[in-house]
Amino acid sequence: MAFIAVALAIVLMPLSAYAIDVATVSAAAAALQEATATAAIEAAQQLDVIDFRAGGAMTIEAGAARRAASAVLAAQAPFASVSAVIVSGAEVTVATGELVQLPVNFLPTRRVRLEARASARLAAGYDRPSSLVPSPSIATETASLTPKVPVART
Repeated sequence: MAFIAVALAIVLMPLSAYAIDVATVSAAAAALQEATATAAIEAAQQLDVIDFRAGGAMTIEAGAARRAASAVLAAQAPFASVSAVIVSGAEVTVATGELVQLPVNFLPTRRVRLEARASARLAAGYDRPSSLVPSPSIATETASLTPKVPVART
């Protein structure tokens, strides 16, 4: 009976440690992907007003998009950082990264680097029948979403 107790402890302890580490990394990866997608949506809402008023071109202002993405990421994932914000006309891609500390010293490494990427496109849409409002659409690596987020016009 004592042999079974010792054998179970030898088998279950490493398995439990591995499960805790995997759950931590999985939860952090999901949170990072969600924060990155939200940052891309917010960045896509940064309409270049000068181009829009001059000729009706719907483009994203690169500097404002980077500031918006950084602000959203700082609020939703404080330990993450923005790796890149790439603006191409009406589309923006946000790349982020985060270093996650593993709670159990089971794996050979104590930290894991996570990366996420999300893209959003500024597209003309209708908030209500009488207003033409640019609204973002997003495509992440895991899902394709089309949020109905109104953009304030100035």
